[in-house]
Amino acid sequence: MRPPIEKTPVRIYNKTDVLLRIPGRKREVRTLEKLTIDEAKKLNDSAVTEEHLRLHALNVAACMGAMADHFGEDKEHWEAVGILHDFDYEKYPEEHLAHTEEPLRAAGVPEEDIRAIMSHGYSICTDVKPETDMEKSLFTVDELSGIIQAAARMRPNGIGDMEIKSFMKKWKSKGFAAKCNRPLILQGCEMLGMDIREVSEICIRGMKEHAEELHLTAEALHGQE
Repeated sequence: MRPPIEKTPVRIYNKTDVLLRIPGRKREVRTLEKLTIDEAKKLNDSAVTEEHLRLHALNVAACMGAMADHFGEDKEHWEAVGILHDFDYEKYPEEHLAHTEEPLRAAGVPEEDIRAIMSHGYSICTDVKPETDMEKSLFTVDELSGIIQAAARMRPNGIGDMEIKSFMKKWKSKGFAAKCNRPLILQGCEMLGMDIREVSEICIRGMKEHAEELHLTAEALHGQE
C-alpha cells in the first residue's frame, strides 16, 4: 500500500547489544520477556495518530493472528508484531523503517520482533530478508490485508459473509485496490510455500474474528454511508 522508496541503510543488532547510547552516560535496556498486544498498542499509539494507519495496523494484526494459528505459533505474539509493523511510517513516510529499531529497542521490544518488523520492508526499503514463518507472513499480509479490507467494505454485510470465491474475483481484478502490491504479495506466498488462495482464506478468517474492531461489520459500514 506504500510506494517504493529509496533504501536507507539499517543495522540489525545482536541479542547481546543491551546498552543504548545516550549522551554522557549509558543506560541498560531491559528487554521485554514477550511483546504483548497491550504493550504493542501503547507503543504504536505513541507514534501513530492517524486513524487509518491505526486501523491498518489492526488489519495486519488480525491476519498475523490467523497465520500464527495456521503455523501452530503464539497468536497474541504475532498479533502484537503486526500492530507495531509500521511504527515510524506516519512521521517518516519517506524513510520508512529507518527510525524503527532504536525506539523499539529502547522500549524493550525483543530483537526477534524488531527483525520481523524490519523484514516486512524487504526489497522496498530494507535489505532484511524474511527468514522465519512470522517474518514471511508479515511480509505477505501487509499488502494483502488492504485488498481484503477494500473488498469487505463493498459488501452489504461487510466481511461477515465473505467467502474466498468472491474475494478471488476481486484479487484477479487488477484495477481493484490497485495500489496494493500484488507481485509483492505473491512473492511472500512463494516464500511461505503457499498459494494466494490459501493465504487469503486464512487472513479473511482472521479479519472476521475482529470484524467489529476493524469496522467491517454490516452495522459499521452502514453507519459510514
